[in-house]
Amino acid sequence: MRIDELSRGRQTVSIVIADDHPLTRSGLAEWIKRNPNFTLTAEVEDGKSAWAVIESERPDIALLDIQMPGENGIAVAQKIKDAGLPTRPIMLTSFNAQPYVMASLRAGATGFVLKTTAVRELEVAIRQVMSGGFYLDSHVASALGDSDETPEALSAREREVLLVTSKGFSIKEIAAKLNITERTVQAHLTSVYSKFGCRGKGEALLVALRYGIITLEELLDGTSLDEASMP
Repeated sequence: MRIDELSRGRQTVSIVIADDHPLTRSGLAEWIKRNPNFTLTAEVEDGKSAWAVIESERPDIALLDIQMPGENGIAVAQKIKDAGLPTRPIMLTSFNAQPYVMASLRAGATGFVLKTTAVRELEVAIRQVMSGGFYLDSHVASALGDSDETPEALSAREREVLLVTSKGFSIKEIAAKLNITERTVQAHLTSVYSKFGCRGKGEALLVALRYGIITLEELLDGTSLDEASMP
């Protein structure tokens, strides 16, 4: 179901809120209740309760706080992904550090929103996610660089090496599988970071996502190096 169908009265977007901060949780709940396009399925304060509701009710959207007691939002998103549920996780957090973003992506999150974001932006995020897209908070995106200029193009091998690093393989493992030296792998990554104006893999992957150099589907694909096509 796409959110553009809502205006035709077919159904609303069902949402679960999981956040251990009462003010944040209640504020989001009230906003959802006032929005005719949305339905509040439940509001919970921890990851275990969130998963129980999601597994039972299968809402369209799960707004997940990354830091929650017991089981964090990233772990819940991973459970949704592993179970093949239709629920789309959008991560809510006060943190914009790259590791949180990348961990969320790998866990199957379809959006990353800072808690300081205005609710109108959250609605944009929900619309984008429900339309099959991915939403990256503008404040997180702006941390990737101040320039709106498209970064310098990557060579086919640079793009390949950057993508493969996102699968969690070490420099040594990548070099062995691609039949190149570790020094060559590192040289490709150094070139990527230079072209993108980045300081590390996580930031470079987000730049690649932002400009469509690497797609979200490619980034989240679990294909191993043995199965991948390496020209």
